[in-house]
Amino acid sequence: MDNREQRIRRLIDKSEADRRTGELLWRVVAPVKGGAPALDVHYGDLDRPFFIASVSKLFTTACIAQLRDEGRLDWDAPIAEYLPDLDLSGLAVEGGRDVSGQITVREVMGHTAGLADFFEGPRPDGPTTLDRALDTDFAWSESDVIEWSRAMQPARRGRGLYSDTGFQLLDSVITRLDDRSYAESVRARITEPLGLAGTWVFTLEALDRFDEMAVIKHGSRDLRLPLLLASCGGQGGVVSTLRDGVTFLQAFFDGSLFSANLLDEMLTDWHRIFSPLEYGTGVMRFRLPAVLTGFRSFSFEGHSGASGVVFYRDARSGVIVVGTVNQLAQRQLPYQLMIRTAAAAAS
Repeated sequence: MDNREQRIRRLIDKSEADRRTGELLWRVVAPVKGGAPALDVHYGDLDRPFFIASVSKLFTTACIAQLRDEGRLDWDAPIAEYLPDLDLSGLAVEGGRDVSGQITVREVMGHTAGLADFFEGPRPDGPTTLDRALDTDFAWSESDVIEWSRAMQPARRGRGLYSDTGFQLLDSVITRLDDRSYAESVRARITEPLGLAGTWVFTLEALDRFDEMAVIKHGSRDLRLPLLLASCGGQGGVVSTLRDGVTFLQAFFDGSLFSANLLDEMLTDWHRIFSPLEYGTGVMRFRLPAVLTGFRSFSFEGHSGASGVVFYRDARSGVIVVGTVNQLAQRQLPYQLMIRTAAAAAS
């Protein structure tokens, strides 16, 4: 066994033994580099399905990029132009003026449109949407998201504020331009072309399949939130596997899904959303000072999910880490394991 693999397995075993960790599924892939052979280490069933939470946003970003490649979507046009049937008034305010009709697709993709976050942002009528669902699972619709967000305090346009509301609007653009459901667009544009047999969008029509997925924990509690997850779509409702996750991430970054020049645009103009996470255009970046990573420099690009999911490629070493600790209450856990296993793979 390769020494790197031994180190990675020891790190995974230590994480698995941590009682805070839920069902652990993990995969680390390193390319041939500097004379070191390729590496592919996984823990858990490669085909075990799990909810990828906000990593789903990468699927939305890929669809939006394809629509631009096709000449059907201008990222610098107001998003309202593509949603003429929706009343977006009051969602974005600048200098006391309603600018909801001016915010662009690019701003929404980068979380700089000034939109509130309906999911975890403070609501004037009580607990956040997530906290309500943790108490009693429930479903919502596109119109609910807009209504709730309109009642919330808008963010400052031009400043990064993570907003699930924005990605609801992007999903709505996809459904209108493609004239089909978001789930059908993901299947036609991504999963079928890439042969991702274990990746799909969880919907209300699939509630009877909920127990097929790895269980998400909140502390010691097993969560059952089928209605919430069926409502999330491209904000957090995609199901995938370790096998498919690596294939998807490789395709996202190698030009298989959309033109490479669009990826260059996505990976510029980084702005902080919450430390140490930054956002480009539809893509998240995780970086820590070298002093906190054993003096190794990493720039992880991809996306994370609140239930303990990471889908990242380190831009410097080429190492890919895909996995989940299936734990909502300890959000630092997957990042700690990602840094350590990526460092072992890159050594």
